[in-house]
Amino acid sequence: MERILVSACLMGRRVRYDGGAKTSDDAVFAAWRAEGRLVPFCPEVEGGLPVPRPPAEIEGGAGGAAVLAGAARVLTPDGHDVTAHFLEGARQCLAVARSFGVRIAVLKEGSPSCGVLRVYDGTFRGRKLPGEGVTAALLVANGIEVFGEDRIAEAAARLSG
Repeated sequence: MERILVSACLMGRRVRYDGGAKTSDDAVFAAWRAEGRLVPFCPEVEGGLPVPRPPAEIEGGAGGAAVLAGAARVLTPDGHDVTAHFLEGARQCLAVARSFGVRIAVLKEGSPSCGVLRVYDGTFRGRKLPGEGVTAALLVANGIEVFGEDRIAEAAARLSG
């Protein structure tokens, strides 16, 4: 059975910065869960950040590829640099994905780690820009196709195709 990497918060795990979860109620996601197909992972927690924790955004909304290249940082509202935690979590996530032979991931859209199509702009004003989070960018760079939780049907089509 092919495994799918998923953001742990989508499985109901309370790992988000605010101590909450973003549990998916998608029927396909529930079927995958029942099959034991899902590999949950939270890069921020595995990278060493606590729950709860201050929110973090990629400066300038530059995106995960810029963070991976050392051209942007991940900061909290008070300017604390948490880039090292995001990079470590991304590396650990890639290692887990490889250990399970994952080729598809379903991640939490908008997250500075897991955002697939959108990330916050770095101003902490709730504005989003096109771009990927740090973990999503690393997974894509290593041949893993990533989908936001609002694109599970596309992920299912890719899985069966």
